[in-house]
Amino acid sequence: MESRLSRLEAVQSMLLEIGQKSSTCTDIAEFLRAVHHALGRIMYAANFYVALNDLDGKPNTVRFVYFVDELDAAPDRDELVTLASPDQSPTAWVILNRQRLTMTFEDQNSREVDGTPWGGGSAAEHWMGCPLLDQNHQALGAIVIQSYDKQHTFSEEDQALFSLMANHVSSALQGLQSMDRLERAVRERTAALEHEVAERRRAESLQHALYEIASLSAGAWDTETMYGRLHEAISEVVTARNFLIALYHPNTNEVTIPYFVDEKDADAPVKRFHYGVGMSSYILKQRKPCLLDRESYAALVASGEMEHPLGNEDIASWMGAPMLLNDYAYGVLIVQSYDDSVIYGQSDLDILAFMANHVAVAISRLQAERAIRHAKETLEEQNAALNTALTQLQTAQTELVRQEKLASLGRLVAGVAHEINTPLGICVTATSHLVQELKLTREDLAAGTLDEEGLNQFLDIIDQSLRIMTSNTQRAAALVRSFKQVAVDQSSDSIRGFNLGRYLDEVLLSLQPKLKGKPIEVTIDCPPDIHMESFPGAMSQIVTNMVVNSLVHGFGEGQEGKIRIKGRAEGEHVQFDYSDDGIGMDPTTLAQLFDPFFTTKRGSGGSGLGAHILYNLVTGPLGGTVKVVSAPGMGLHYSLRFPKVQQRKGQGGDGA
Repeated sequence: MESRLSRLEAVQSMLLEIGQKSSTCTDIAEFLRAVHHALGRIMYAANFYVALNDLDGKPNTVRFVYFVDELDAAPDRDELVTLASPDQSPTAWVILNRQRLTMTFEDQNSREVDGTPWGGGSAAEHWMGCPLLDQNHQALGAIVIQSYDKQHTFSEEDQALFSLMANHVSSALQGLQSMDRLERAVRERTAALEHEVAERRRAESLQHALYEIASLSAGAWDTETMYGRLHEAISEVVTARNFLIALYHPNTNEVTIPYFVDEKDADAPVKRFHYGVGMSSYILKQRKPCLLDRESYAALVASGEMEHPLGNEDIASWMGAPMLLNDYAYGVLIVQSYDDSVIYGQSDLDILAFMANHVAVAISRLQAERAIRHAKETLEEQNAALNTALTQLQTAQTELVRQEKLASLGRLVAGVAHEINTPLGICVTATSHLVQELKLTREDLAAGTLDEEGLNQFLDIIDQSLRIMTSNTQRAAALVRSFKQVAVDQSSDSIRGFNLGRYLDEVLLSLQPKLKGKPIEVTIDCPPDIHMESFPGAMSQIVTNMVVNSLVHGFGEGQEGKIRIKGRAEGEHVQFDYSDDGIGMDPTTLAQLFDPFFTTKRGSGGSGLGAHILYNLVTGPLGGTVKVVSAPGMGLHYSLRFPKVQQRKGQGGDGA
C-alpha cells in the first residue's frame, strides 16, 4: 500500500513538473528532455522518442524532435521524414489511427515486412506508443517508449500512466508548437524584412538616381556639369569610382569620350576615335550589357575579338552597357574597378543596363527639345513673315473693296448723269425755241403786224414750252434727289432713321439707268410701316450689288426676266428676300459665291467683290445673317435677316 502511494505521489510530481515546464520552456526539445527525465522516475524509460507532424511543411511528414535509444541512432531533429503507411510502421499506425498501441517482441516479428521487423528499427521486447492529440482530436504526433530487455516490460498500470502523461504532453505541446511556429515565423519575417529594407533602400536610391537622370534633360546645364551629375546619380546605386561615357556619332562613324573619371589615369587615352576600336565599340557591336572579371577581360583582349584596348588593362572587374532607345544606340556607359574587394555581379550589371536605357531616354529628350526649339524659332520666323504678308494682303483687300465701292458709286454717277442729260436737253431745246418765238413776236409787234391770232399762237407756244420744261425739270430733280441721298448713304457709315419701303424705291430709281432698255421687270413688295434705325448706305449697297449681279450674271443679253424684292417685319427683325428667275448657279459656283475675287465674268467687267461686299455688309454693319439658294435654271434667291434698330456708338446696352 505504501509503495502504491509513493508511486501515486511520483506520478503527481511528474505531472506537476510537466505542467511547470510547459509554462517556462520555449524549446520543445528541452521540454521533452524534462518529460523524459520525469517519466524515468516512475517507469523504465531508457528508450524514448517523440515524433511530431510537420504542421507548416509537407503533408504526411514528421520530425523526430526528441530521440533517445540504446541501439538505434538518433535522426536529425530538423530532418523531415515521410510518414510510412500503418502496415510498415507502428509509429505511423499510432498517428494515423489516433489510438494507443502496445506490442511485444513476438507481435513485432509476426508483422515483418520483407524480413525487416515492423517499423524498420531494432526489435523491442516491449513497445508502447500513444498518440498526441489536440483539442479537436487531431493528431499532433506520437510519443513512444520501448524496452530491449525482457526484465523491463510495461504493466497495465504503466500503460495507463503513459497514456495519462501523453495527454498532458499533448496539451503542453500545443502551446509550445504555437510558440515555436511563432518564433520561427518571427525569425523568418525578420530576415525577410531585413532583406526587404535593404532592397527598399536600394530601390529608393535607384529611384532617386533615375529622377536625377530624368531631370538632366530639363536643366540648363553645361555638358561637363550634366555628365558629372549623371556620374553622381549612378554612384548612388553602383560603386563607380572609375566611370566613362562614350557617345556614338553615326554621321561620322566615330566615338567620343565627353566624360572620363579614373583612379589611375587623369585623362582619357583618346577623346575621339573611329568606331570599331576599344571596349566602347565592342559593346556597341554587341548591343547588350557585358560583365568581365580580370581573367575574362584578358582573354577577350588576347582573342582579338576586341580591337586595340584603350586605357589601363589592370582591372579587377569591368562592366559596360549600351544606351539604347528603340534599338538606336546613343553610346555606352562603362564602370570598372581596380580593387579586388569591389567585384561587380549580375545585379550590378542589370542596374547599369537599366540606368543606361534611362540615360538614352534623357539624351533623346534633350536632343528632341533642342530640335523643337530650333523648329519653333524657324516657325516663329515663318509666322512673322506670314503675318506681314497677311497684313499686306488684308490691306490690299480692304483697298480693293473700297475701290470697288467707289467704282460702283462712279457707275451710278455715270448712269444718273446720262439719265439727267435727256430732260435737261429737252429743257434747253424748249428754252431756245421759246426765245426764238419771243424774238419773232417782238419783231411783229414792232412792225405792227402782230394780230390776235399771232398773239394766241405765241401764248400757246409759251404754255406748251413751260409744260415741257416743268415736267422735265421735275424728272431731273427727282433723279438728283434720289442719287444725292443714295450717294451720300453709300459714302457714309452713319446710322439714321428711314422707311424701308420708300428707301427701296429711291434705290431702285437710282438704278433706272442700269435697267433702262432691258426687258427686266423689278417689283418691290414692302409694307409702308417698316421704319429702321440702321445703316442706309449698307442697305443701298446690298440692293445695288444684288441687282447688278442679276443683270451681269443672271440674265443673258436681251433675256426677259423678273426680279422680286420683298421685305417684312418679324418682331424686332426684318426678313428681306431677293430673287430672280435667271440662269442660276451650279453647286460648285454657289459654294464660292461669297469668296473674295471670285467671278464667272472675269473678262466681262466682273470684279468678284460684289457678293463678298454684300456678305460683309449683312453680317457686319447690319448684324444679320444671309442665306442663298440656287440651282441651274432656277434663278437665285437671297434670304437676309437683320435687326430693325442698330445700336449707335456711345450707347450702352442693358446693365451698362
